[in-house]
Amino acid sequence: MLNPQWLRSFIALVDTGSFTRAAERLALTQAAVSQHIAHLEEALGQLLIRRPRQIELTPAGRALLDYCGQLEGAERQLHARLSDAEADAGEVSLITPGSIGLALYPILLDLQQAHPGLVIRHRFAPDPEARDAVLQSSYELGLVTLKPDDPRLAFEPFIEEPLELIVPAGAQVAGWDDLSRLGFIGHPDGQAMATRLLSRWFPGNPGVRALPVHGFINQIGLILEPVARGLGFTVLPRHARLAFARQEAIRVVAGEASVVDQLWLIHRAEWPLSARAQRVVAQIRQVCTGNRA
Repeated sequence: MLNPQWLRSFIALVDTGSFTRAAERLALTQAAVSQHIAHLEEALGQLLIRRPRQIELTPAGRALLDYCGQLEGAERQLHARLSDAEADAGEVSLITPGSIGLALYPILLDLQQAHPGLVIRHRFAPDPEARDAVLQSSYELGLVTLKPDDPRLAFEPFIEEPLELIVPAGAQVAGWDDLSRLGFIGHPDGQAMATRLLSRWFPGNPGVRALPVHGFINQIGLILEPVARGLGFTVLPRHARLAFARQEAIRVVAGEASVVDQLWLIHRAEWPLSARAQRVVAQIRQVCTGNRA
């Protein structure tokens, strides 16, 4: 097992970029930090390329840095598991898709204000990243759109999230030509979402790729801004629309056939949720299920 002090010196060196600053951070001598790095390189191979005023990690150095991150995650999980009974204090970590994340984050902040001992760590991420983060114990809770099939994950239905066709408030959409006239506001999942919804509403349409594109934005909280300004239409999950501040400037087009995603709550199957995580889940479920308009 690698000496923890050697690893602390390595992390400090990577963070500061300097043997001198690393030594100051750790209250050690520069010679001690150099010796710790030399021990690591003796065990693992060259970790650093030393340049004037710059330190560059080798592939082995990057691998060691990843290993240090895994150790840190394991330590967080250990502290969380040792304090599972505390419902009002400690860290709650949650990783979710962006749409539902926009709805959840204010709820999480309200909960943290009511219980100042809680520390909320929330990240927006696509399904593969969320699943891997929970598997690696970087996050205790996750929400994903695809039902997991990994036996290491416990999962349960959390909430359904419909896709919505969203247009400027004054726009009328009676057919494909109206969408073509408005133009599409793209986003990273935009074409896939629009294809799923519009193929049901307008069978035989020439396809989303045939629509003129009037903009693209990769920040989910900003996707509806060009729609509100009359620059085009888009397709988003409902919670992304509900989180938009200027509801009066947009309109949801009604359709006969709905497309609904089931969101799944996941956590590691090997241990139960902490009391504080159970509190968070109960709170966000209550608010989300009561806010479906």
